[in-house]
Amino acid sequence: MNFTKPLPKFDPRSIPVLGIDDHLSGVALDRLTPEALRRRFQSPPVWTPEHSVEKRFEDRQPAPAAVLVPLVMRDELTLLLTQRTTNLSTHSGQVAFPGGRTDESDHDAIDTALREANEEIGLPRDHVEVLGTLPIYVTGTAYIITPVVALVQPGFVLQPNPGEVADVFEVPLAYLMNPANHRRHQMEFDGVTRQWLSMPYIGPSVVAAGNDPSERYIWGATAGMLRNLYRFLAA
Repeated sequence: MNFTKPLPKFDPRSIPVLGIDDHLSGVALDRLTPEALRRRFQSPPVWTPEHSVEKRFEDRQPAPAAVLVPLVMRDELTLLLTQRTTNLSTHSGQVAFPGGRTDESDHDAIDTALREANEEIGLPRDHVEVLGTLPIYVTGTAYIITPVVALVQPGFVLQPNPGEVADVFEVPLAYLMNPANHRRHQMEFDGVTRQWLSMPYIGPSVVAAGNDPSERYIWGATAGMLRNLYRFLAA
């Protein structure tokens, strides 16, 4: 019998903050330019990812997947993120990178990430310059994710898929690469102690005109992969 554990039902915003990592230095601004990122991925340093495998929430067949980490080349680089709709079976309502499960027709993880970004938010492939990939990240829901980091040329017009994406927004990369904005949390569920990061940010939508800025609660797998990007750029 294939037994599936229920996913936890809780508001991550309600879990106390154990600590803030303001003792760590942020990535220098001169490392957060398109040219500096190109050089870093062309000649990567020796480094170790901080987050790679979450404790499992359910017993299910692992599934390969990929996400796009899209860095928009504005006056300062910004990261394009999505707010998932609340009707999805996993990670509903959460902040996420555009991406998803690998299809048999995909050539590789890069192809998966680009296809999913186009299907989810209408991001055209010809606006995307892939820089490289980060180490695989395994979620508690058994997705084996390859993060694909890319530069995105501005001028695109997004068309979010309403069945998957509730909103799209951008966060300055410098904000996310500053550990003073990284908060640590811990909770026990089903007899297992689980730890994660959050990176709350207040910002407006990029697809809904006139919306007031609102809190974007970046946490879990998305925050874990961003922490790995921080370690990679800070190394």
